[in-house]
Amino acid sequence: MTVRPIVIHGEPVLHRRAAEVEVFDDELRTLVADMFETMDVSNGVGLAAPQIGVGLRIFTFHFPNDDDAPDRGVLINPVLVTSKVPGSAPDPDEDSEGCLSVPGENFPLRRAEWARISGVDETGKPLQFEATDWFARVLQHEYDHLDGKLYVDRLNDRWGRKARKVLKANGWGVPGLTWMPGVDPDPFGH
Repeated sequence: MTVRPIVIHGEPVLHRRAAEVEVFDDELRTLVADMFETMDVSNGVGLAAPQIGVGLRIFTFHFPNDDDAPDRGVLINPVLVTSKVPGSAPDPDEDSEGCLSVPGENFPLRRAEWARISGVDETGKPLQFEATDWFARVLQHEYDHLDGKLYVDRLNDRWGRKARKVLKANGWGVPGLTWMPGVDPDPFGH
């Protein structure tokens, strides 16, 4: 297993729809193992393949839950269904979200409180489960990466303006920027 660099907002692969996985082979299983290793070393609760520069519809997750769902796994070519996203303003204390591709930053975002996801694992075995609350948020966040969206793209006007200022101040929004889990300081201070 290899820890891979995480690409930062502005890398083109983060801003386009990822391709369906069509071949389930040793190369795919190695990629998934590398994603788990990278997620773990970066202290993430999820990691999408585009975040390590691979434009495929794959994400890993590790989130203990009470939803009768696996605490850890991989979803390939997932399909996501959610409840309605509440229309109220996000609570900065309760709804703040972060992303390994927007390292060290957090902004409030409302998400659906329930999600059902289906897909397959790295062997092609079908998976399906439901998630609530923060676990549902994790699944929505990672799924968005597969559609070329980052959580900062979904912020309301107030928080979106603040995020754009932070992105600009950090020099992000351009290709070629990465950080290396386990080498660079943990941007979230874990």
